[in-house]
Amino acid sequence: MLRALDVAEYVLLLALEEVGEVITNLKLQKLVYYAQGFCLALRGHPLFEETIEAWEHGPVIPELYEHYKKYENEPIPKPTELNYSKFDDETRELLNEVYKVYGQYSASGLRTLTHEESPWEDTQRGKVISHELMRDFFATQIINEPRQETESQT
Repeated sequence: MLRALDVAEYVLLLALEEVGEVITNLKLQKLVYYAQGFCLALRGHPLFEETIEAWEHGPVIPELYEHYKKYENEPIPKPTELNYSKFDDETRELLNEVYKVYGQYSASGLRTLTHEESPWEDTQRGKVISHELMRDFFATQIINEPRQETESQT
């Protein structure tokens, strides 16, 4: 199983290499949270073992926060190396899709989104957001995802 730090480094490299975007700790926390949520909903198991807690500014993986807190609100630099063999094709697709959908938001925009969602709303501050809450919420997001219309539809 991956570690939250593995997922974070993948997201950081994806943002920097594909889009040229730098990411702060706040934004990274939210993107890794969304990856965990969609993995639980789509695959039925967690992407990583570390817990996610409901903090004042939204969902946070404490171990990731500790690792990156030295950057405060500044961009996190590019990871020195990442072993891509840790990520199977399905995981890469999941992480790429999460970044495609949620990477477009600012850190504060993602904070606002998570504050409007039941996993964070229904969890006492400082407590662990359960996998069950996340799985159930993200499953509804997949079902309720608007279908894109094609040019052939009239």
